[in-house]
Amino acid sequence: MMKMEMIERYIYAVTRRLSQSQRADVEKELRGLIADMLDERAGEGEVSDSDIEEVLLELGDPRQLARQYGGKNKYIIGPVLFDSYISVLKISLISIVVAMTVVFGIKVAIDPIHIIDHFVSFIVSIVTVIPQGVGWMTLVFGSIEYFGGINESKFNVQKAWKPTDLPPLPDTKRQIKRTESIAGIVFLVILTFVFTSQYFGIFVFKNGEFSTVIPFLNKETILTSLPVIIVILGLAILKEALKLVYERWTKKLALYTILINVVSMAVVILMMTMSSFWNPNFMLELSQIHDISVGSEAYKTIQTIWNISTRWIVIMLIIGLVWDIISGFFKMRKIEQ
Repeated sequence: MMKMEMIERYIYAVTRRLSQSQRADVEKELRGLIADMLDERAGEGEVSDSDIEEVLLELGDPRQLARQYGGKNKYIIGPVLFDSYISVLKISLISIVVAMTVVFGIKVAIDPIHIIDHFVSFIVSIVTVIPQGVGWMTLVFGSIEYFGGINESKFNVQKAWKPTDLPPLPDTKRQIKRTESIAGIVFLVILTFVFTSQYFGIFVFKNGEFSTVIPFLNKETILTSLPVIIVILGLAILKEALKLVYERWTKKLALYTILINVVSMAVVILMMTMSSFWNPNFMLELSQIHDISVGSEAYKTIQTIWNISTRWIVIMLIIGLVWDIISGFFKMRKIEQ
């Protein structure tokens, strides 16, 4: 029974390194080939465990066999990662374009007179940002492919391959939902635009025309902290991308998730609890725009809402990160069992 499972593991080890369009045909061909080789070896007798092991040894290292089916030995991003790479790239680029289109729409709505200038700025942003997104994603997945290849050659090629080296079949209980990772990437891309956009605040109109934006965040603090914010958000996007690549929880993935969430939580607590993170002049600017007297009941009510809102945003972000950290520990314990 264990050796029959090894056939499934062998087929999985070969087909996982091929493109989606090849996998079904190669799997069917491999099953037929292995069955024919077992029939030839066992004859009319019962197939033994040793027969299965000898057949798999005769077929050879599944990586080498996958290369023969794939027809290519060298690539920047191989078949194992290519489908995930395309998926993450599409999701990221669509999210970027949608976010930039929303910003363009806001600019046109508040300043329709300069619509040509806004459109030119939109096109320039598309032309500059999209290649950067493609470049970063290619760099990340290319690095995974390259270092993964180094590890394989270092630890597996130098010694003779044997069936016990086969990877286990995917455990459905440890599968990661694609929708979870996709939603995470979209959220993180939008969050990046929130931090870099000048329109994250309250829009003020006078006489039916746009006047100004009272920002929620302190622009100076955001500008000085932007490199740290970009790095943290980039690592978080990489975390979601790795979920799409691995498609199931592993100990390394769970550990990386915990590490990123711990660092993110530390940065969130440090930044959002700083008095300079939120716009320190928010209440003053709001009261001046709407002619609200400082110390009046209306002023006190708005100030209470502002203080509660900013406090709960920090609390909810920390709760979400803590939940992810605890969830990561539980996943690691399940994997180890």
